[in-house]
Amino acid sequence: MTDTPIHADSDRKVDEATRAAIIAAYEPETLRDTIALKKITDFAAALCGCPVSLVSLVEEKRQTFISRSGFDATETPRDVSFCAHAMLGDKVMVVPDATEDSRFACNALVTGEENIRFYAGAPLKADNGVPLGALCVIDTVPHPEGLSDLQRQGLETLADNVMARLRENRDAAAWRSAEGDARRALTDSEGRFRTLADTMPQMVWSTLPDGYHDYYNARWYEFTGVPDGSTDGEGWNGMFHPDDQDRAWARWRQSLTSGDPYEIEYRLRYRDGTYRWVLGRALPIRDEEGRIVRWFGTCTDIHEQKLTIEEREVISQELSHRIKNIFSVVSGLVAFSARAHPEFRDIAADLRDRITALGRAHDFVRPHSPASMPTTQPNSLTGLLSELFEPYQVEGLARVAVTGDDIAIDDRSATPLALLFHELATNATKYGALSVQDGWVTVTMNSDGHAVMLDWQEQGGPAVTPPHGSGFGTQLMELSAVRQLGGAIARDWKTDGLNVKVTVPLAAFRRR
Repeated sequence: MTDTPIHADSDRKVDEATRAAIIAAYEPETLRDTIALKKITDFAAALCGCPVSLVSLVEEKRQTFISRSGFDATETPRDVSFCAHAMLGDKVMVVPDATEDSRFACNALVTGEENIRFYAGAPLKADNGVPLGALCVIDTVPHPEGLSDLQRQGLETLADNVMARLRENRDAAAWRSAEGDARRALTDSEGRFRTLADTMPQMVWSTLPDGYHDYYNARWYEFTGVPDGSTDGEGWNGMFHPDDQDRAWARWRQSLTSGDPYEIEYRLRYRDGTYRWVLGRALPIRDEEGRIVRWFGTCTDIHEQKLTIEEREVISQELSHRIKNIFSVVSGLVAFSARAHPEFRDIAADLRDRITALGRAHDFVRPHSPASMPTTQPNSLTGLLSELFEPYQVEGLARVAVTGDDIAIDDRSATPLALLFHELATNATKYGALSVQDGWVTVTMNSDGHAVMLDWQEQGGPAVTPPHGSGFGTQLMELSAVRQLGGAIARDWKTDGLNVKVTVPLAAFRRR
């Protein structure tokens, strides 16, 4: 949750008109994206190891970002604002994982494409104590450890600098006499920045606009064990694992050319000669004309986390492989039983086909090694259908064509989708378009952002008529489309071929 108490609105009743007047007095519009505030948000992001930092002023219906690093939007509605909570406290508010915080778990910025997980914000307050907003850092992954003491101190110091800038902007004439003090305070703050960077647990570095590395903090030299200054310029790339050097250079050159944020995982040589996985991130600092004047970055040791993930992947692949073997064993048992009871041979054949379809669905979405990875995209409905329909295709002719919007799927939807389309293809082979040489089927997929429409159209086959009663295959299709996927299915027995329309909520195709 958070270790900072949050005051209810009733504890600090501030008339919104008063707040709006105070914010207007600071004339924040004239400060938008200036180099002064941009340096602060750039440094805050690097200090806390986050891709996003914002200076937010909270008004009655919206929050406006007067400085942004790593974030495109200039404002959001107040009702989704984290900063509206942070500004009411007296200290830095920390949310290690927003999905586990009852205030934010259902927030659109958490559940939507912004995918906010970690948040930390230092309150911004006027001289009379009126809360105005917050200086915050944001990440799309949780930070269970929250912030270190140095990072908290750094955010509070940076928030003080934001308010100093706003005060200067509020009334330049009134603050002219204090300009010398403000400059001295800013110089002192820059000195504190260097001290903070030198004592941070992360490795911190900076470069000139052309990418020339000219600064590393103490943690870099402690981690690598190299002499001071030995990795300036291009010497840093020699610290990477030989297999990662070309990739790291290419990614760094791309950021230097485009100005895009830099992020990469690579193996960095440790002081004992071994290599450890680290996460490298960097953001450009720009002047008022948008020109890059400096790059500021961090390296975070993620070696143990990386090893844990790799171990889990190996276990997951082994378990999935054994499940696949179970499908083969069950299919073999069915075949063995059918030989002992010839009267059930047709039923056994249908059952084996369904088990095979389930096995194909599982094999398609299960965790794979590079060697076992399917040739088609493993989280794609188009890819799954291509696998399922492969036995029905004729060389040089696609008798079952799949068109339209591709849909992302996972293991939750793969099984019912495989059963549904297996039944349709089986019936088309026995009675419909695929039972004759010139027949074909078209599967069209369309999504409106909320639901997916799957259209099965048979053509060129014999005339079809509705069956009498509801067989097991029909019930299985209903089970897959309606009960498991939460959709609806409609059949139209056209004279030129069966048409089946299945409508399924988009959320049913994958967990996220």
